[in-house]
Amino acid sequence: MENRSREEAKEYVLKMSKEHDVKFIRLWFTDILGILKSFAITVEELEGALEEGMGFDGSSIQGFARIDESDMVALPDPDTFKLLPWRPREHSAVARMFCDILRPGGEPFDGDPRYVLKRNLEKAAELGYTFYVGPELEFFYFAQNADDPTMPTTQVLDKGGYFDLTPRDAAVDMRKETVLQLEEMGIGVEYSHHEVAHSQHEIDMRYTDALTMADNVMTYRLVVKEVALNHGVYATFMPKPIYGINGSGMHVHQSLFKGDKNTFFDAKDPYHLSKEAKSYIAGLLKYAPEITAVCNQWVNSYKRLVPGYEAPVYLSWARRNRSDLVRVPEYRPGREKATRIEFRSPDPACNPYLAFSVMLAAGLEGIKNNYEVPAPIEENVYEMPEDERRRRGIGTLPASLLEAIQIAENSEVVRKALGDHVFDAFIQNKKIEWNEYRSQVTEYELNKYLAIL
Repeated sequence: MENRSREEAKEYVLKMSKEHDVKFIRLWFTDILGILKSFAITVEELEGALEEGMGFDGSSIQGFARIDESDMVALPDPDTFKLLPWRPREHSAVARMFCDILRPGGEPFDGDPRYVLKRNLEKAAELGYTFYVGPELEFFYFAQNADDPTMPTTQVLDKGGYFDLTPRDAAVDMRKETVLQLEEMGIGVEYSHHEVAHSQHEIDMRYTDALTMADNVMTYRLVVKEVALNHGVYATFMPKPIYGINGSGMHVHQSLFKGDKNTFFDAKDPYHLSKEAKSYIAGLLKYAPEITAVCNQWVNSYKRLVPGYEAPVYLSWARRNRSDLVRVPEYRPGREKATRIEFRSPDPACNPYLAFSVMLAAGLEGIKNNYEVPAPIEENVYEMPEDERRRRGIGTLPASLLEAIQIAENSEVVRKALGDHVFDAFIQNKKIEWNEYRSQVTEYELNKYLAIL
């Protein structure tokens, strides 16, 4: 598809719309926080939209930190045209396209997260690299509230654990239906299985280039939720919805290719990792605290990043060890194309366009500056005494959103990766969220203190 010219792609979209009796086209884009935004046009507007884009109020891109209304143009990317499988097909089929956001003069809007990722991918391309990613998004299914369907509960649907084959129930059918709908939308799926926590699940999309994958992540999150709602339950990507059990992560497998050659592979190395791969890991480890606010962007994200629940908090790497921040998977040792590294701290509620951007930027800094990777830590870092961790120079990720914001705010790497507009707006958004959170009186405080103070 990517080999077609834009003109050919536009012709294809018009032809497919006619063939499938499409009546409505939803134009999708994301705001700075990674929330999917959409407005619909009719098929009669489609040709004009593909040529010139559609005007809309650009303040909807800003997240919580709304600014005065500003005119923007959503220009659909014809390569992302897909029919929505959960919508009726007879006489009024619905399709979607992702959009690039432009200023009225036609230049890209630097507050568009998709443009941020494109810009970072161009920087990688200048060095000869294509960035491939494979994120593993975990999520929970919960029962809906009988009294108020708009308010989900945290009531689990099963008591299954990791890779458990639960008896045929709603969750099994929902996973199957989700996989089929994703594949109908052109998104390849490798695995689907029950995760560690009760009612927690994972569906893994097939490795692909980062821009396609960021679009796929946005689609995936919506499809999972749509299928769940059709079954009368609720799906959530909230990082830590239930105290005391595992939260949901988004481990991101990543590698850099030059043409068909995986630059991370070296047959002679014991880990099959090239010098570039090791410098990339070193960059990720060095800048991990700075990019955490983007990869773990919600107050709730830091309830997951605590020792003991498979979520990494220590700045270390290894091959087999799942307590490390960066892991080198061993599924197919020595297979060049399969060689990759896995960054384990991000969660599935992040903005994928920005998260992939900062991960790539951190790794490329490592390569450009020839950073030396520290020695791998194959022991369980959680169980290591604190003075031993300190002796071995093993640092930690930020422990709260506030700490993460303060570190990110002073990061040149993050500012460069996001660009001034998104960087400033993102930090402002996160400060608003933290201030709202810290002024709340929680159930924990009431239960703990009300009777005794």
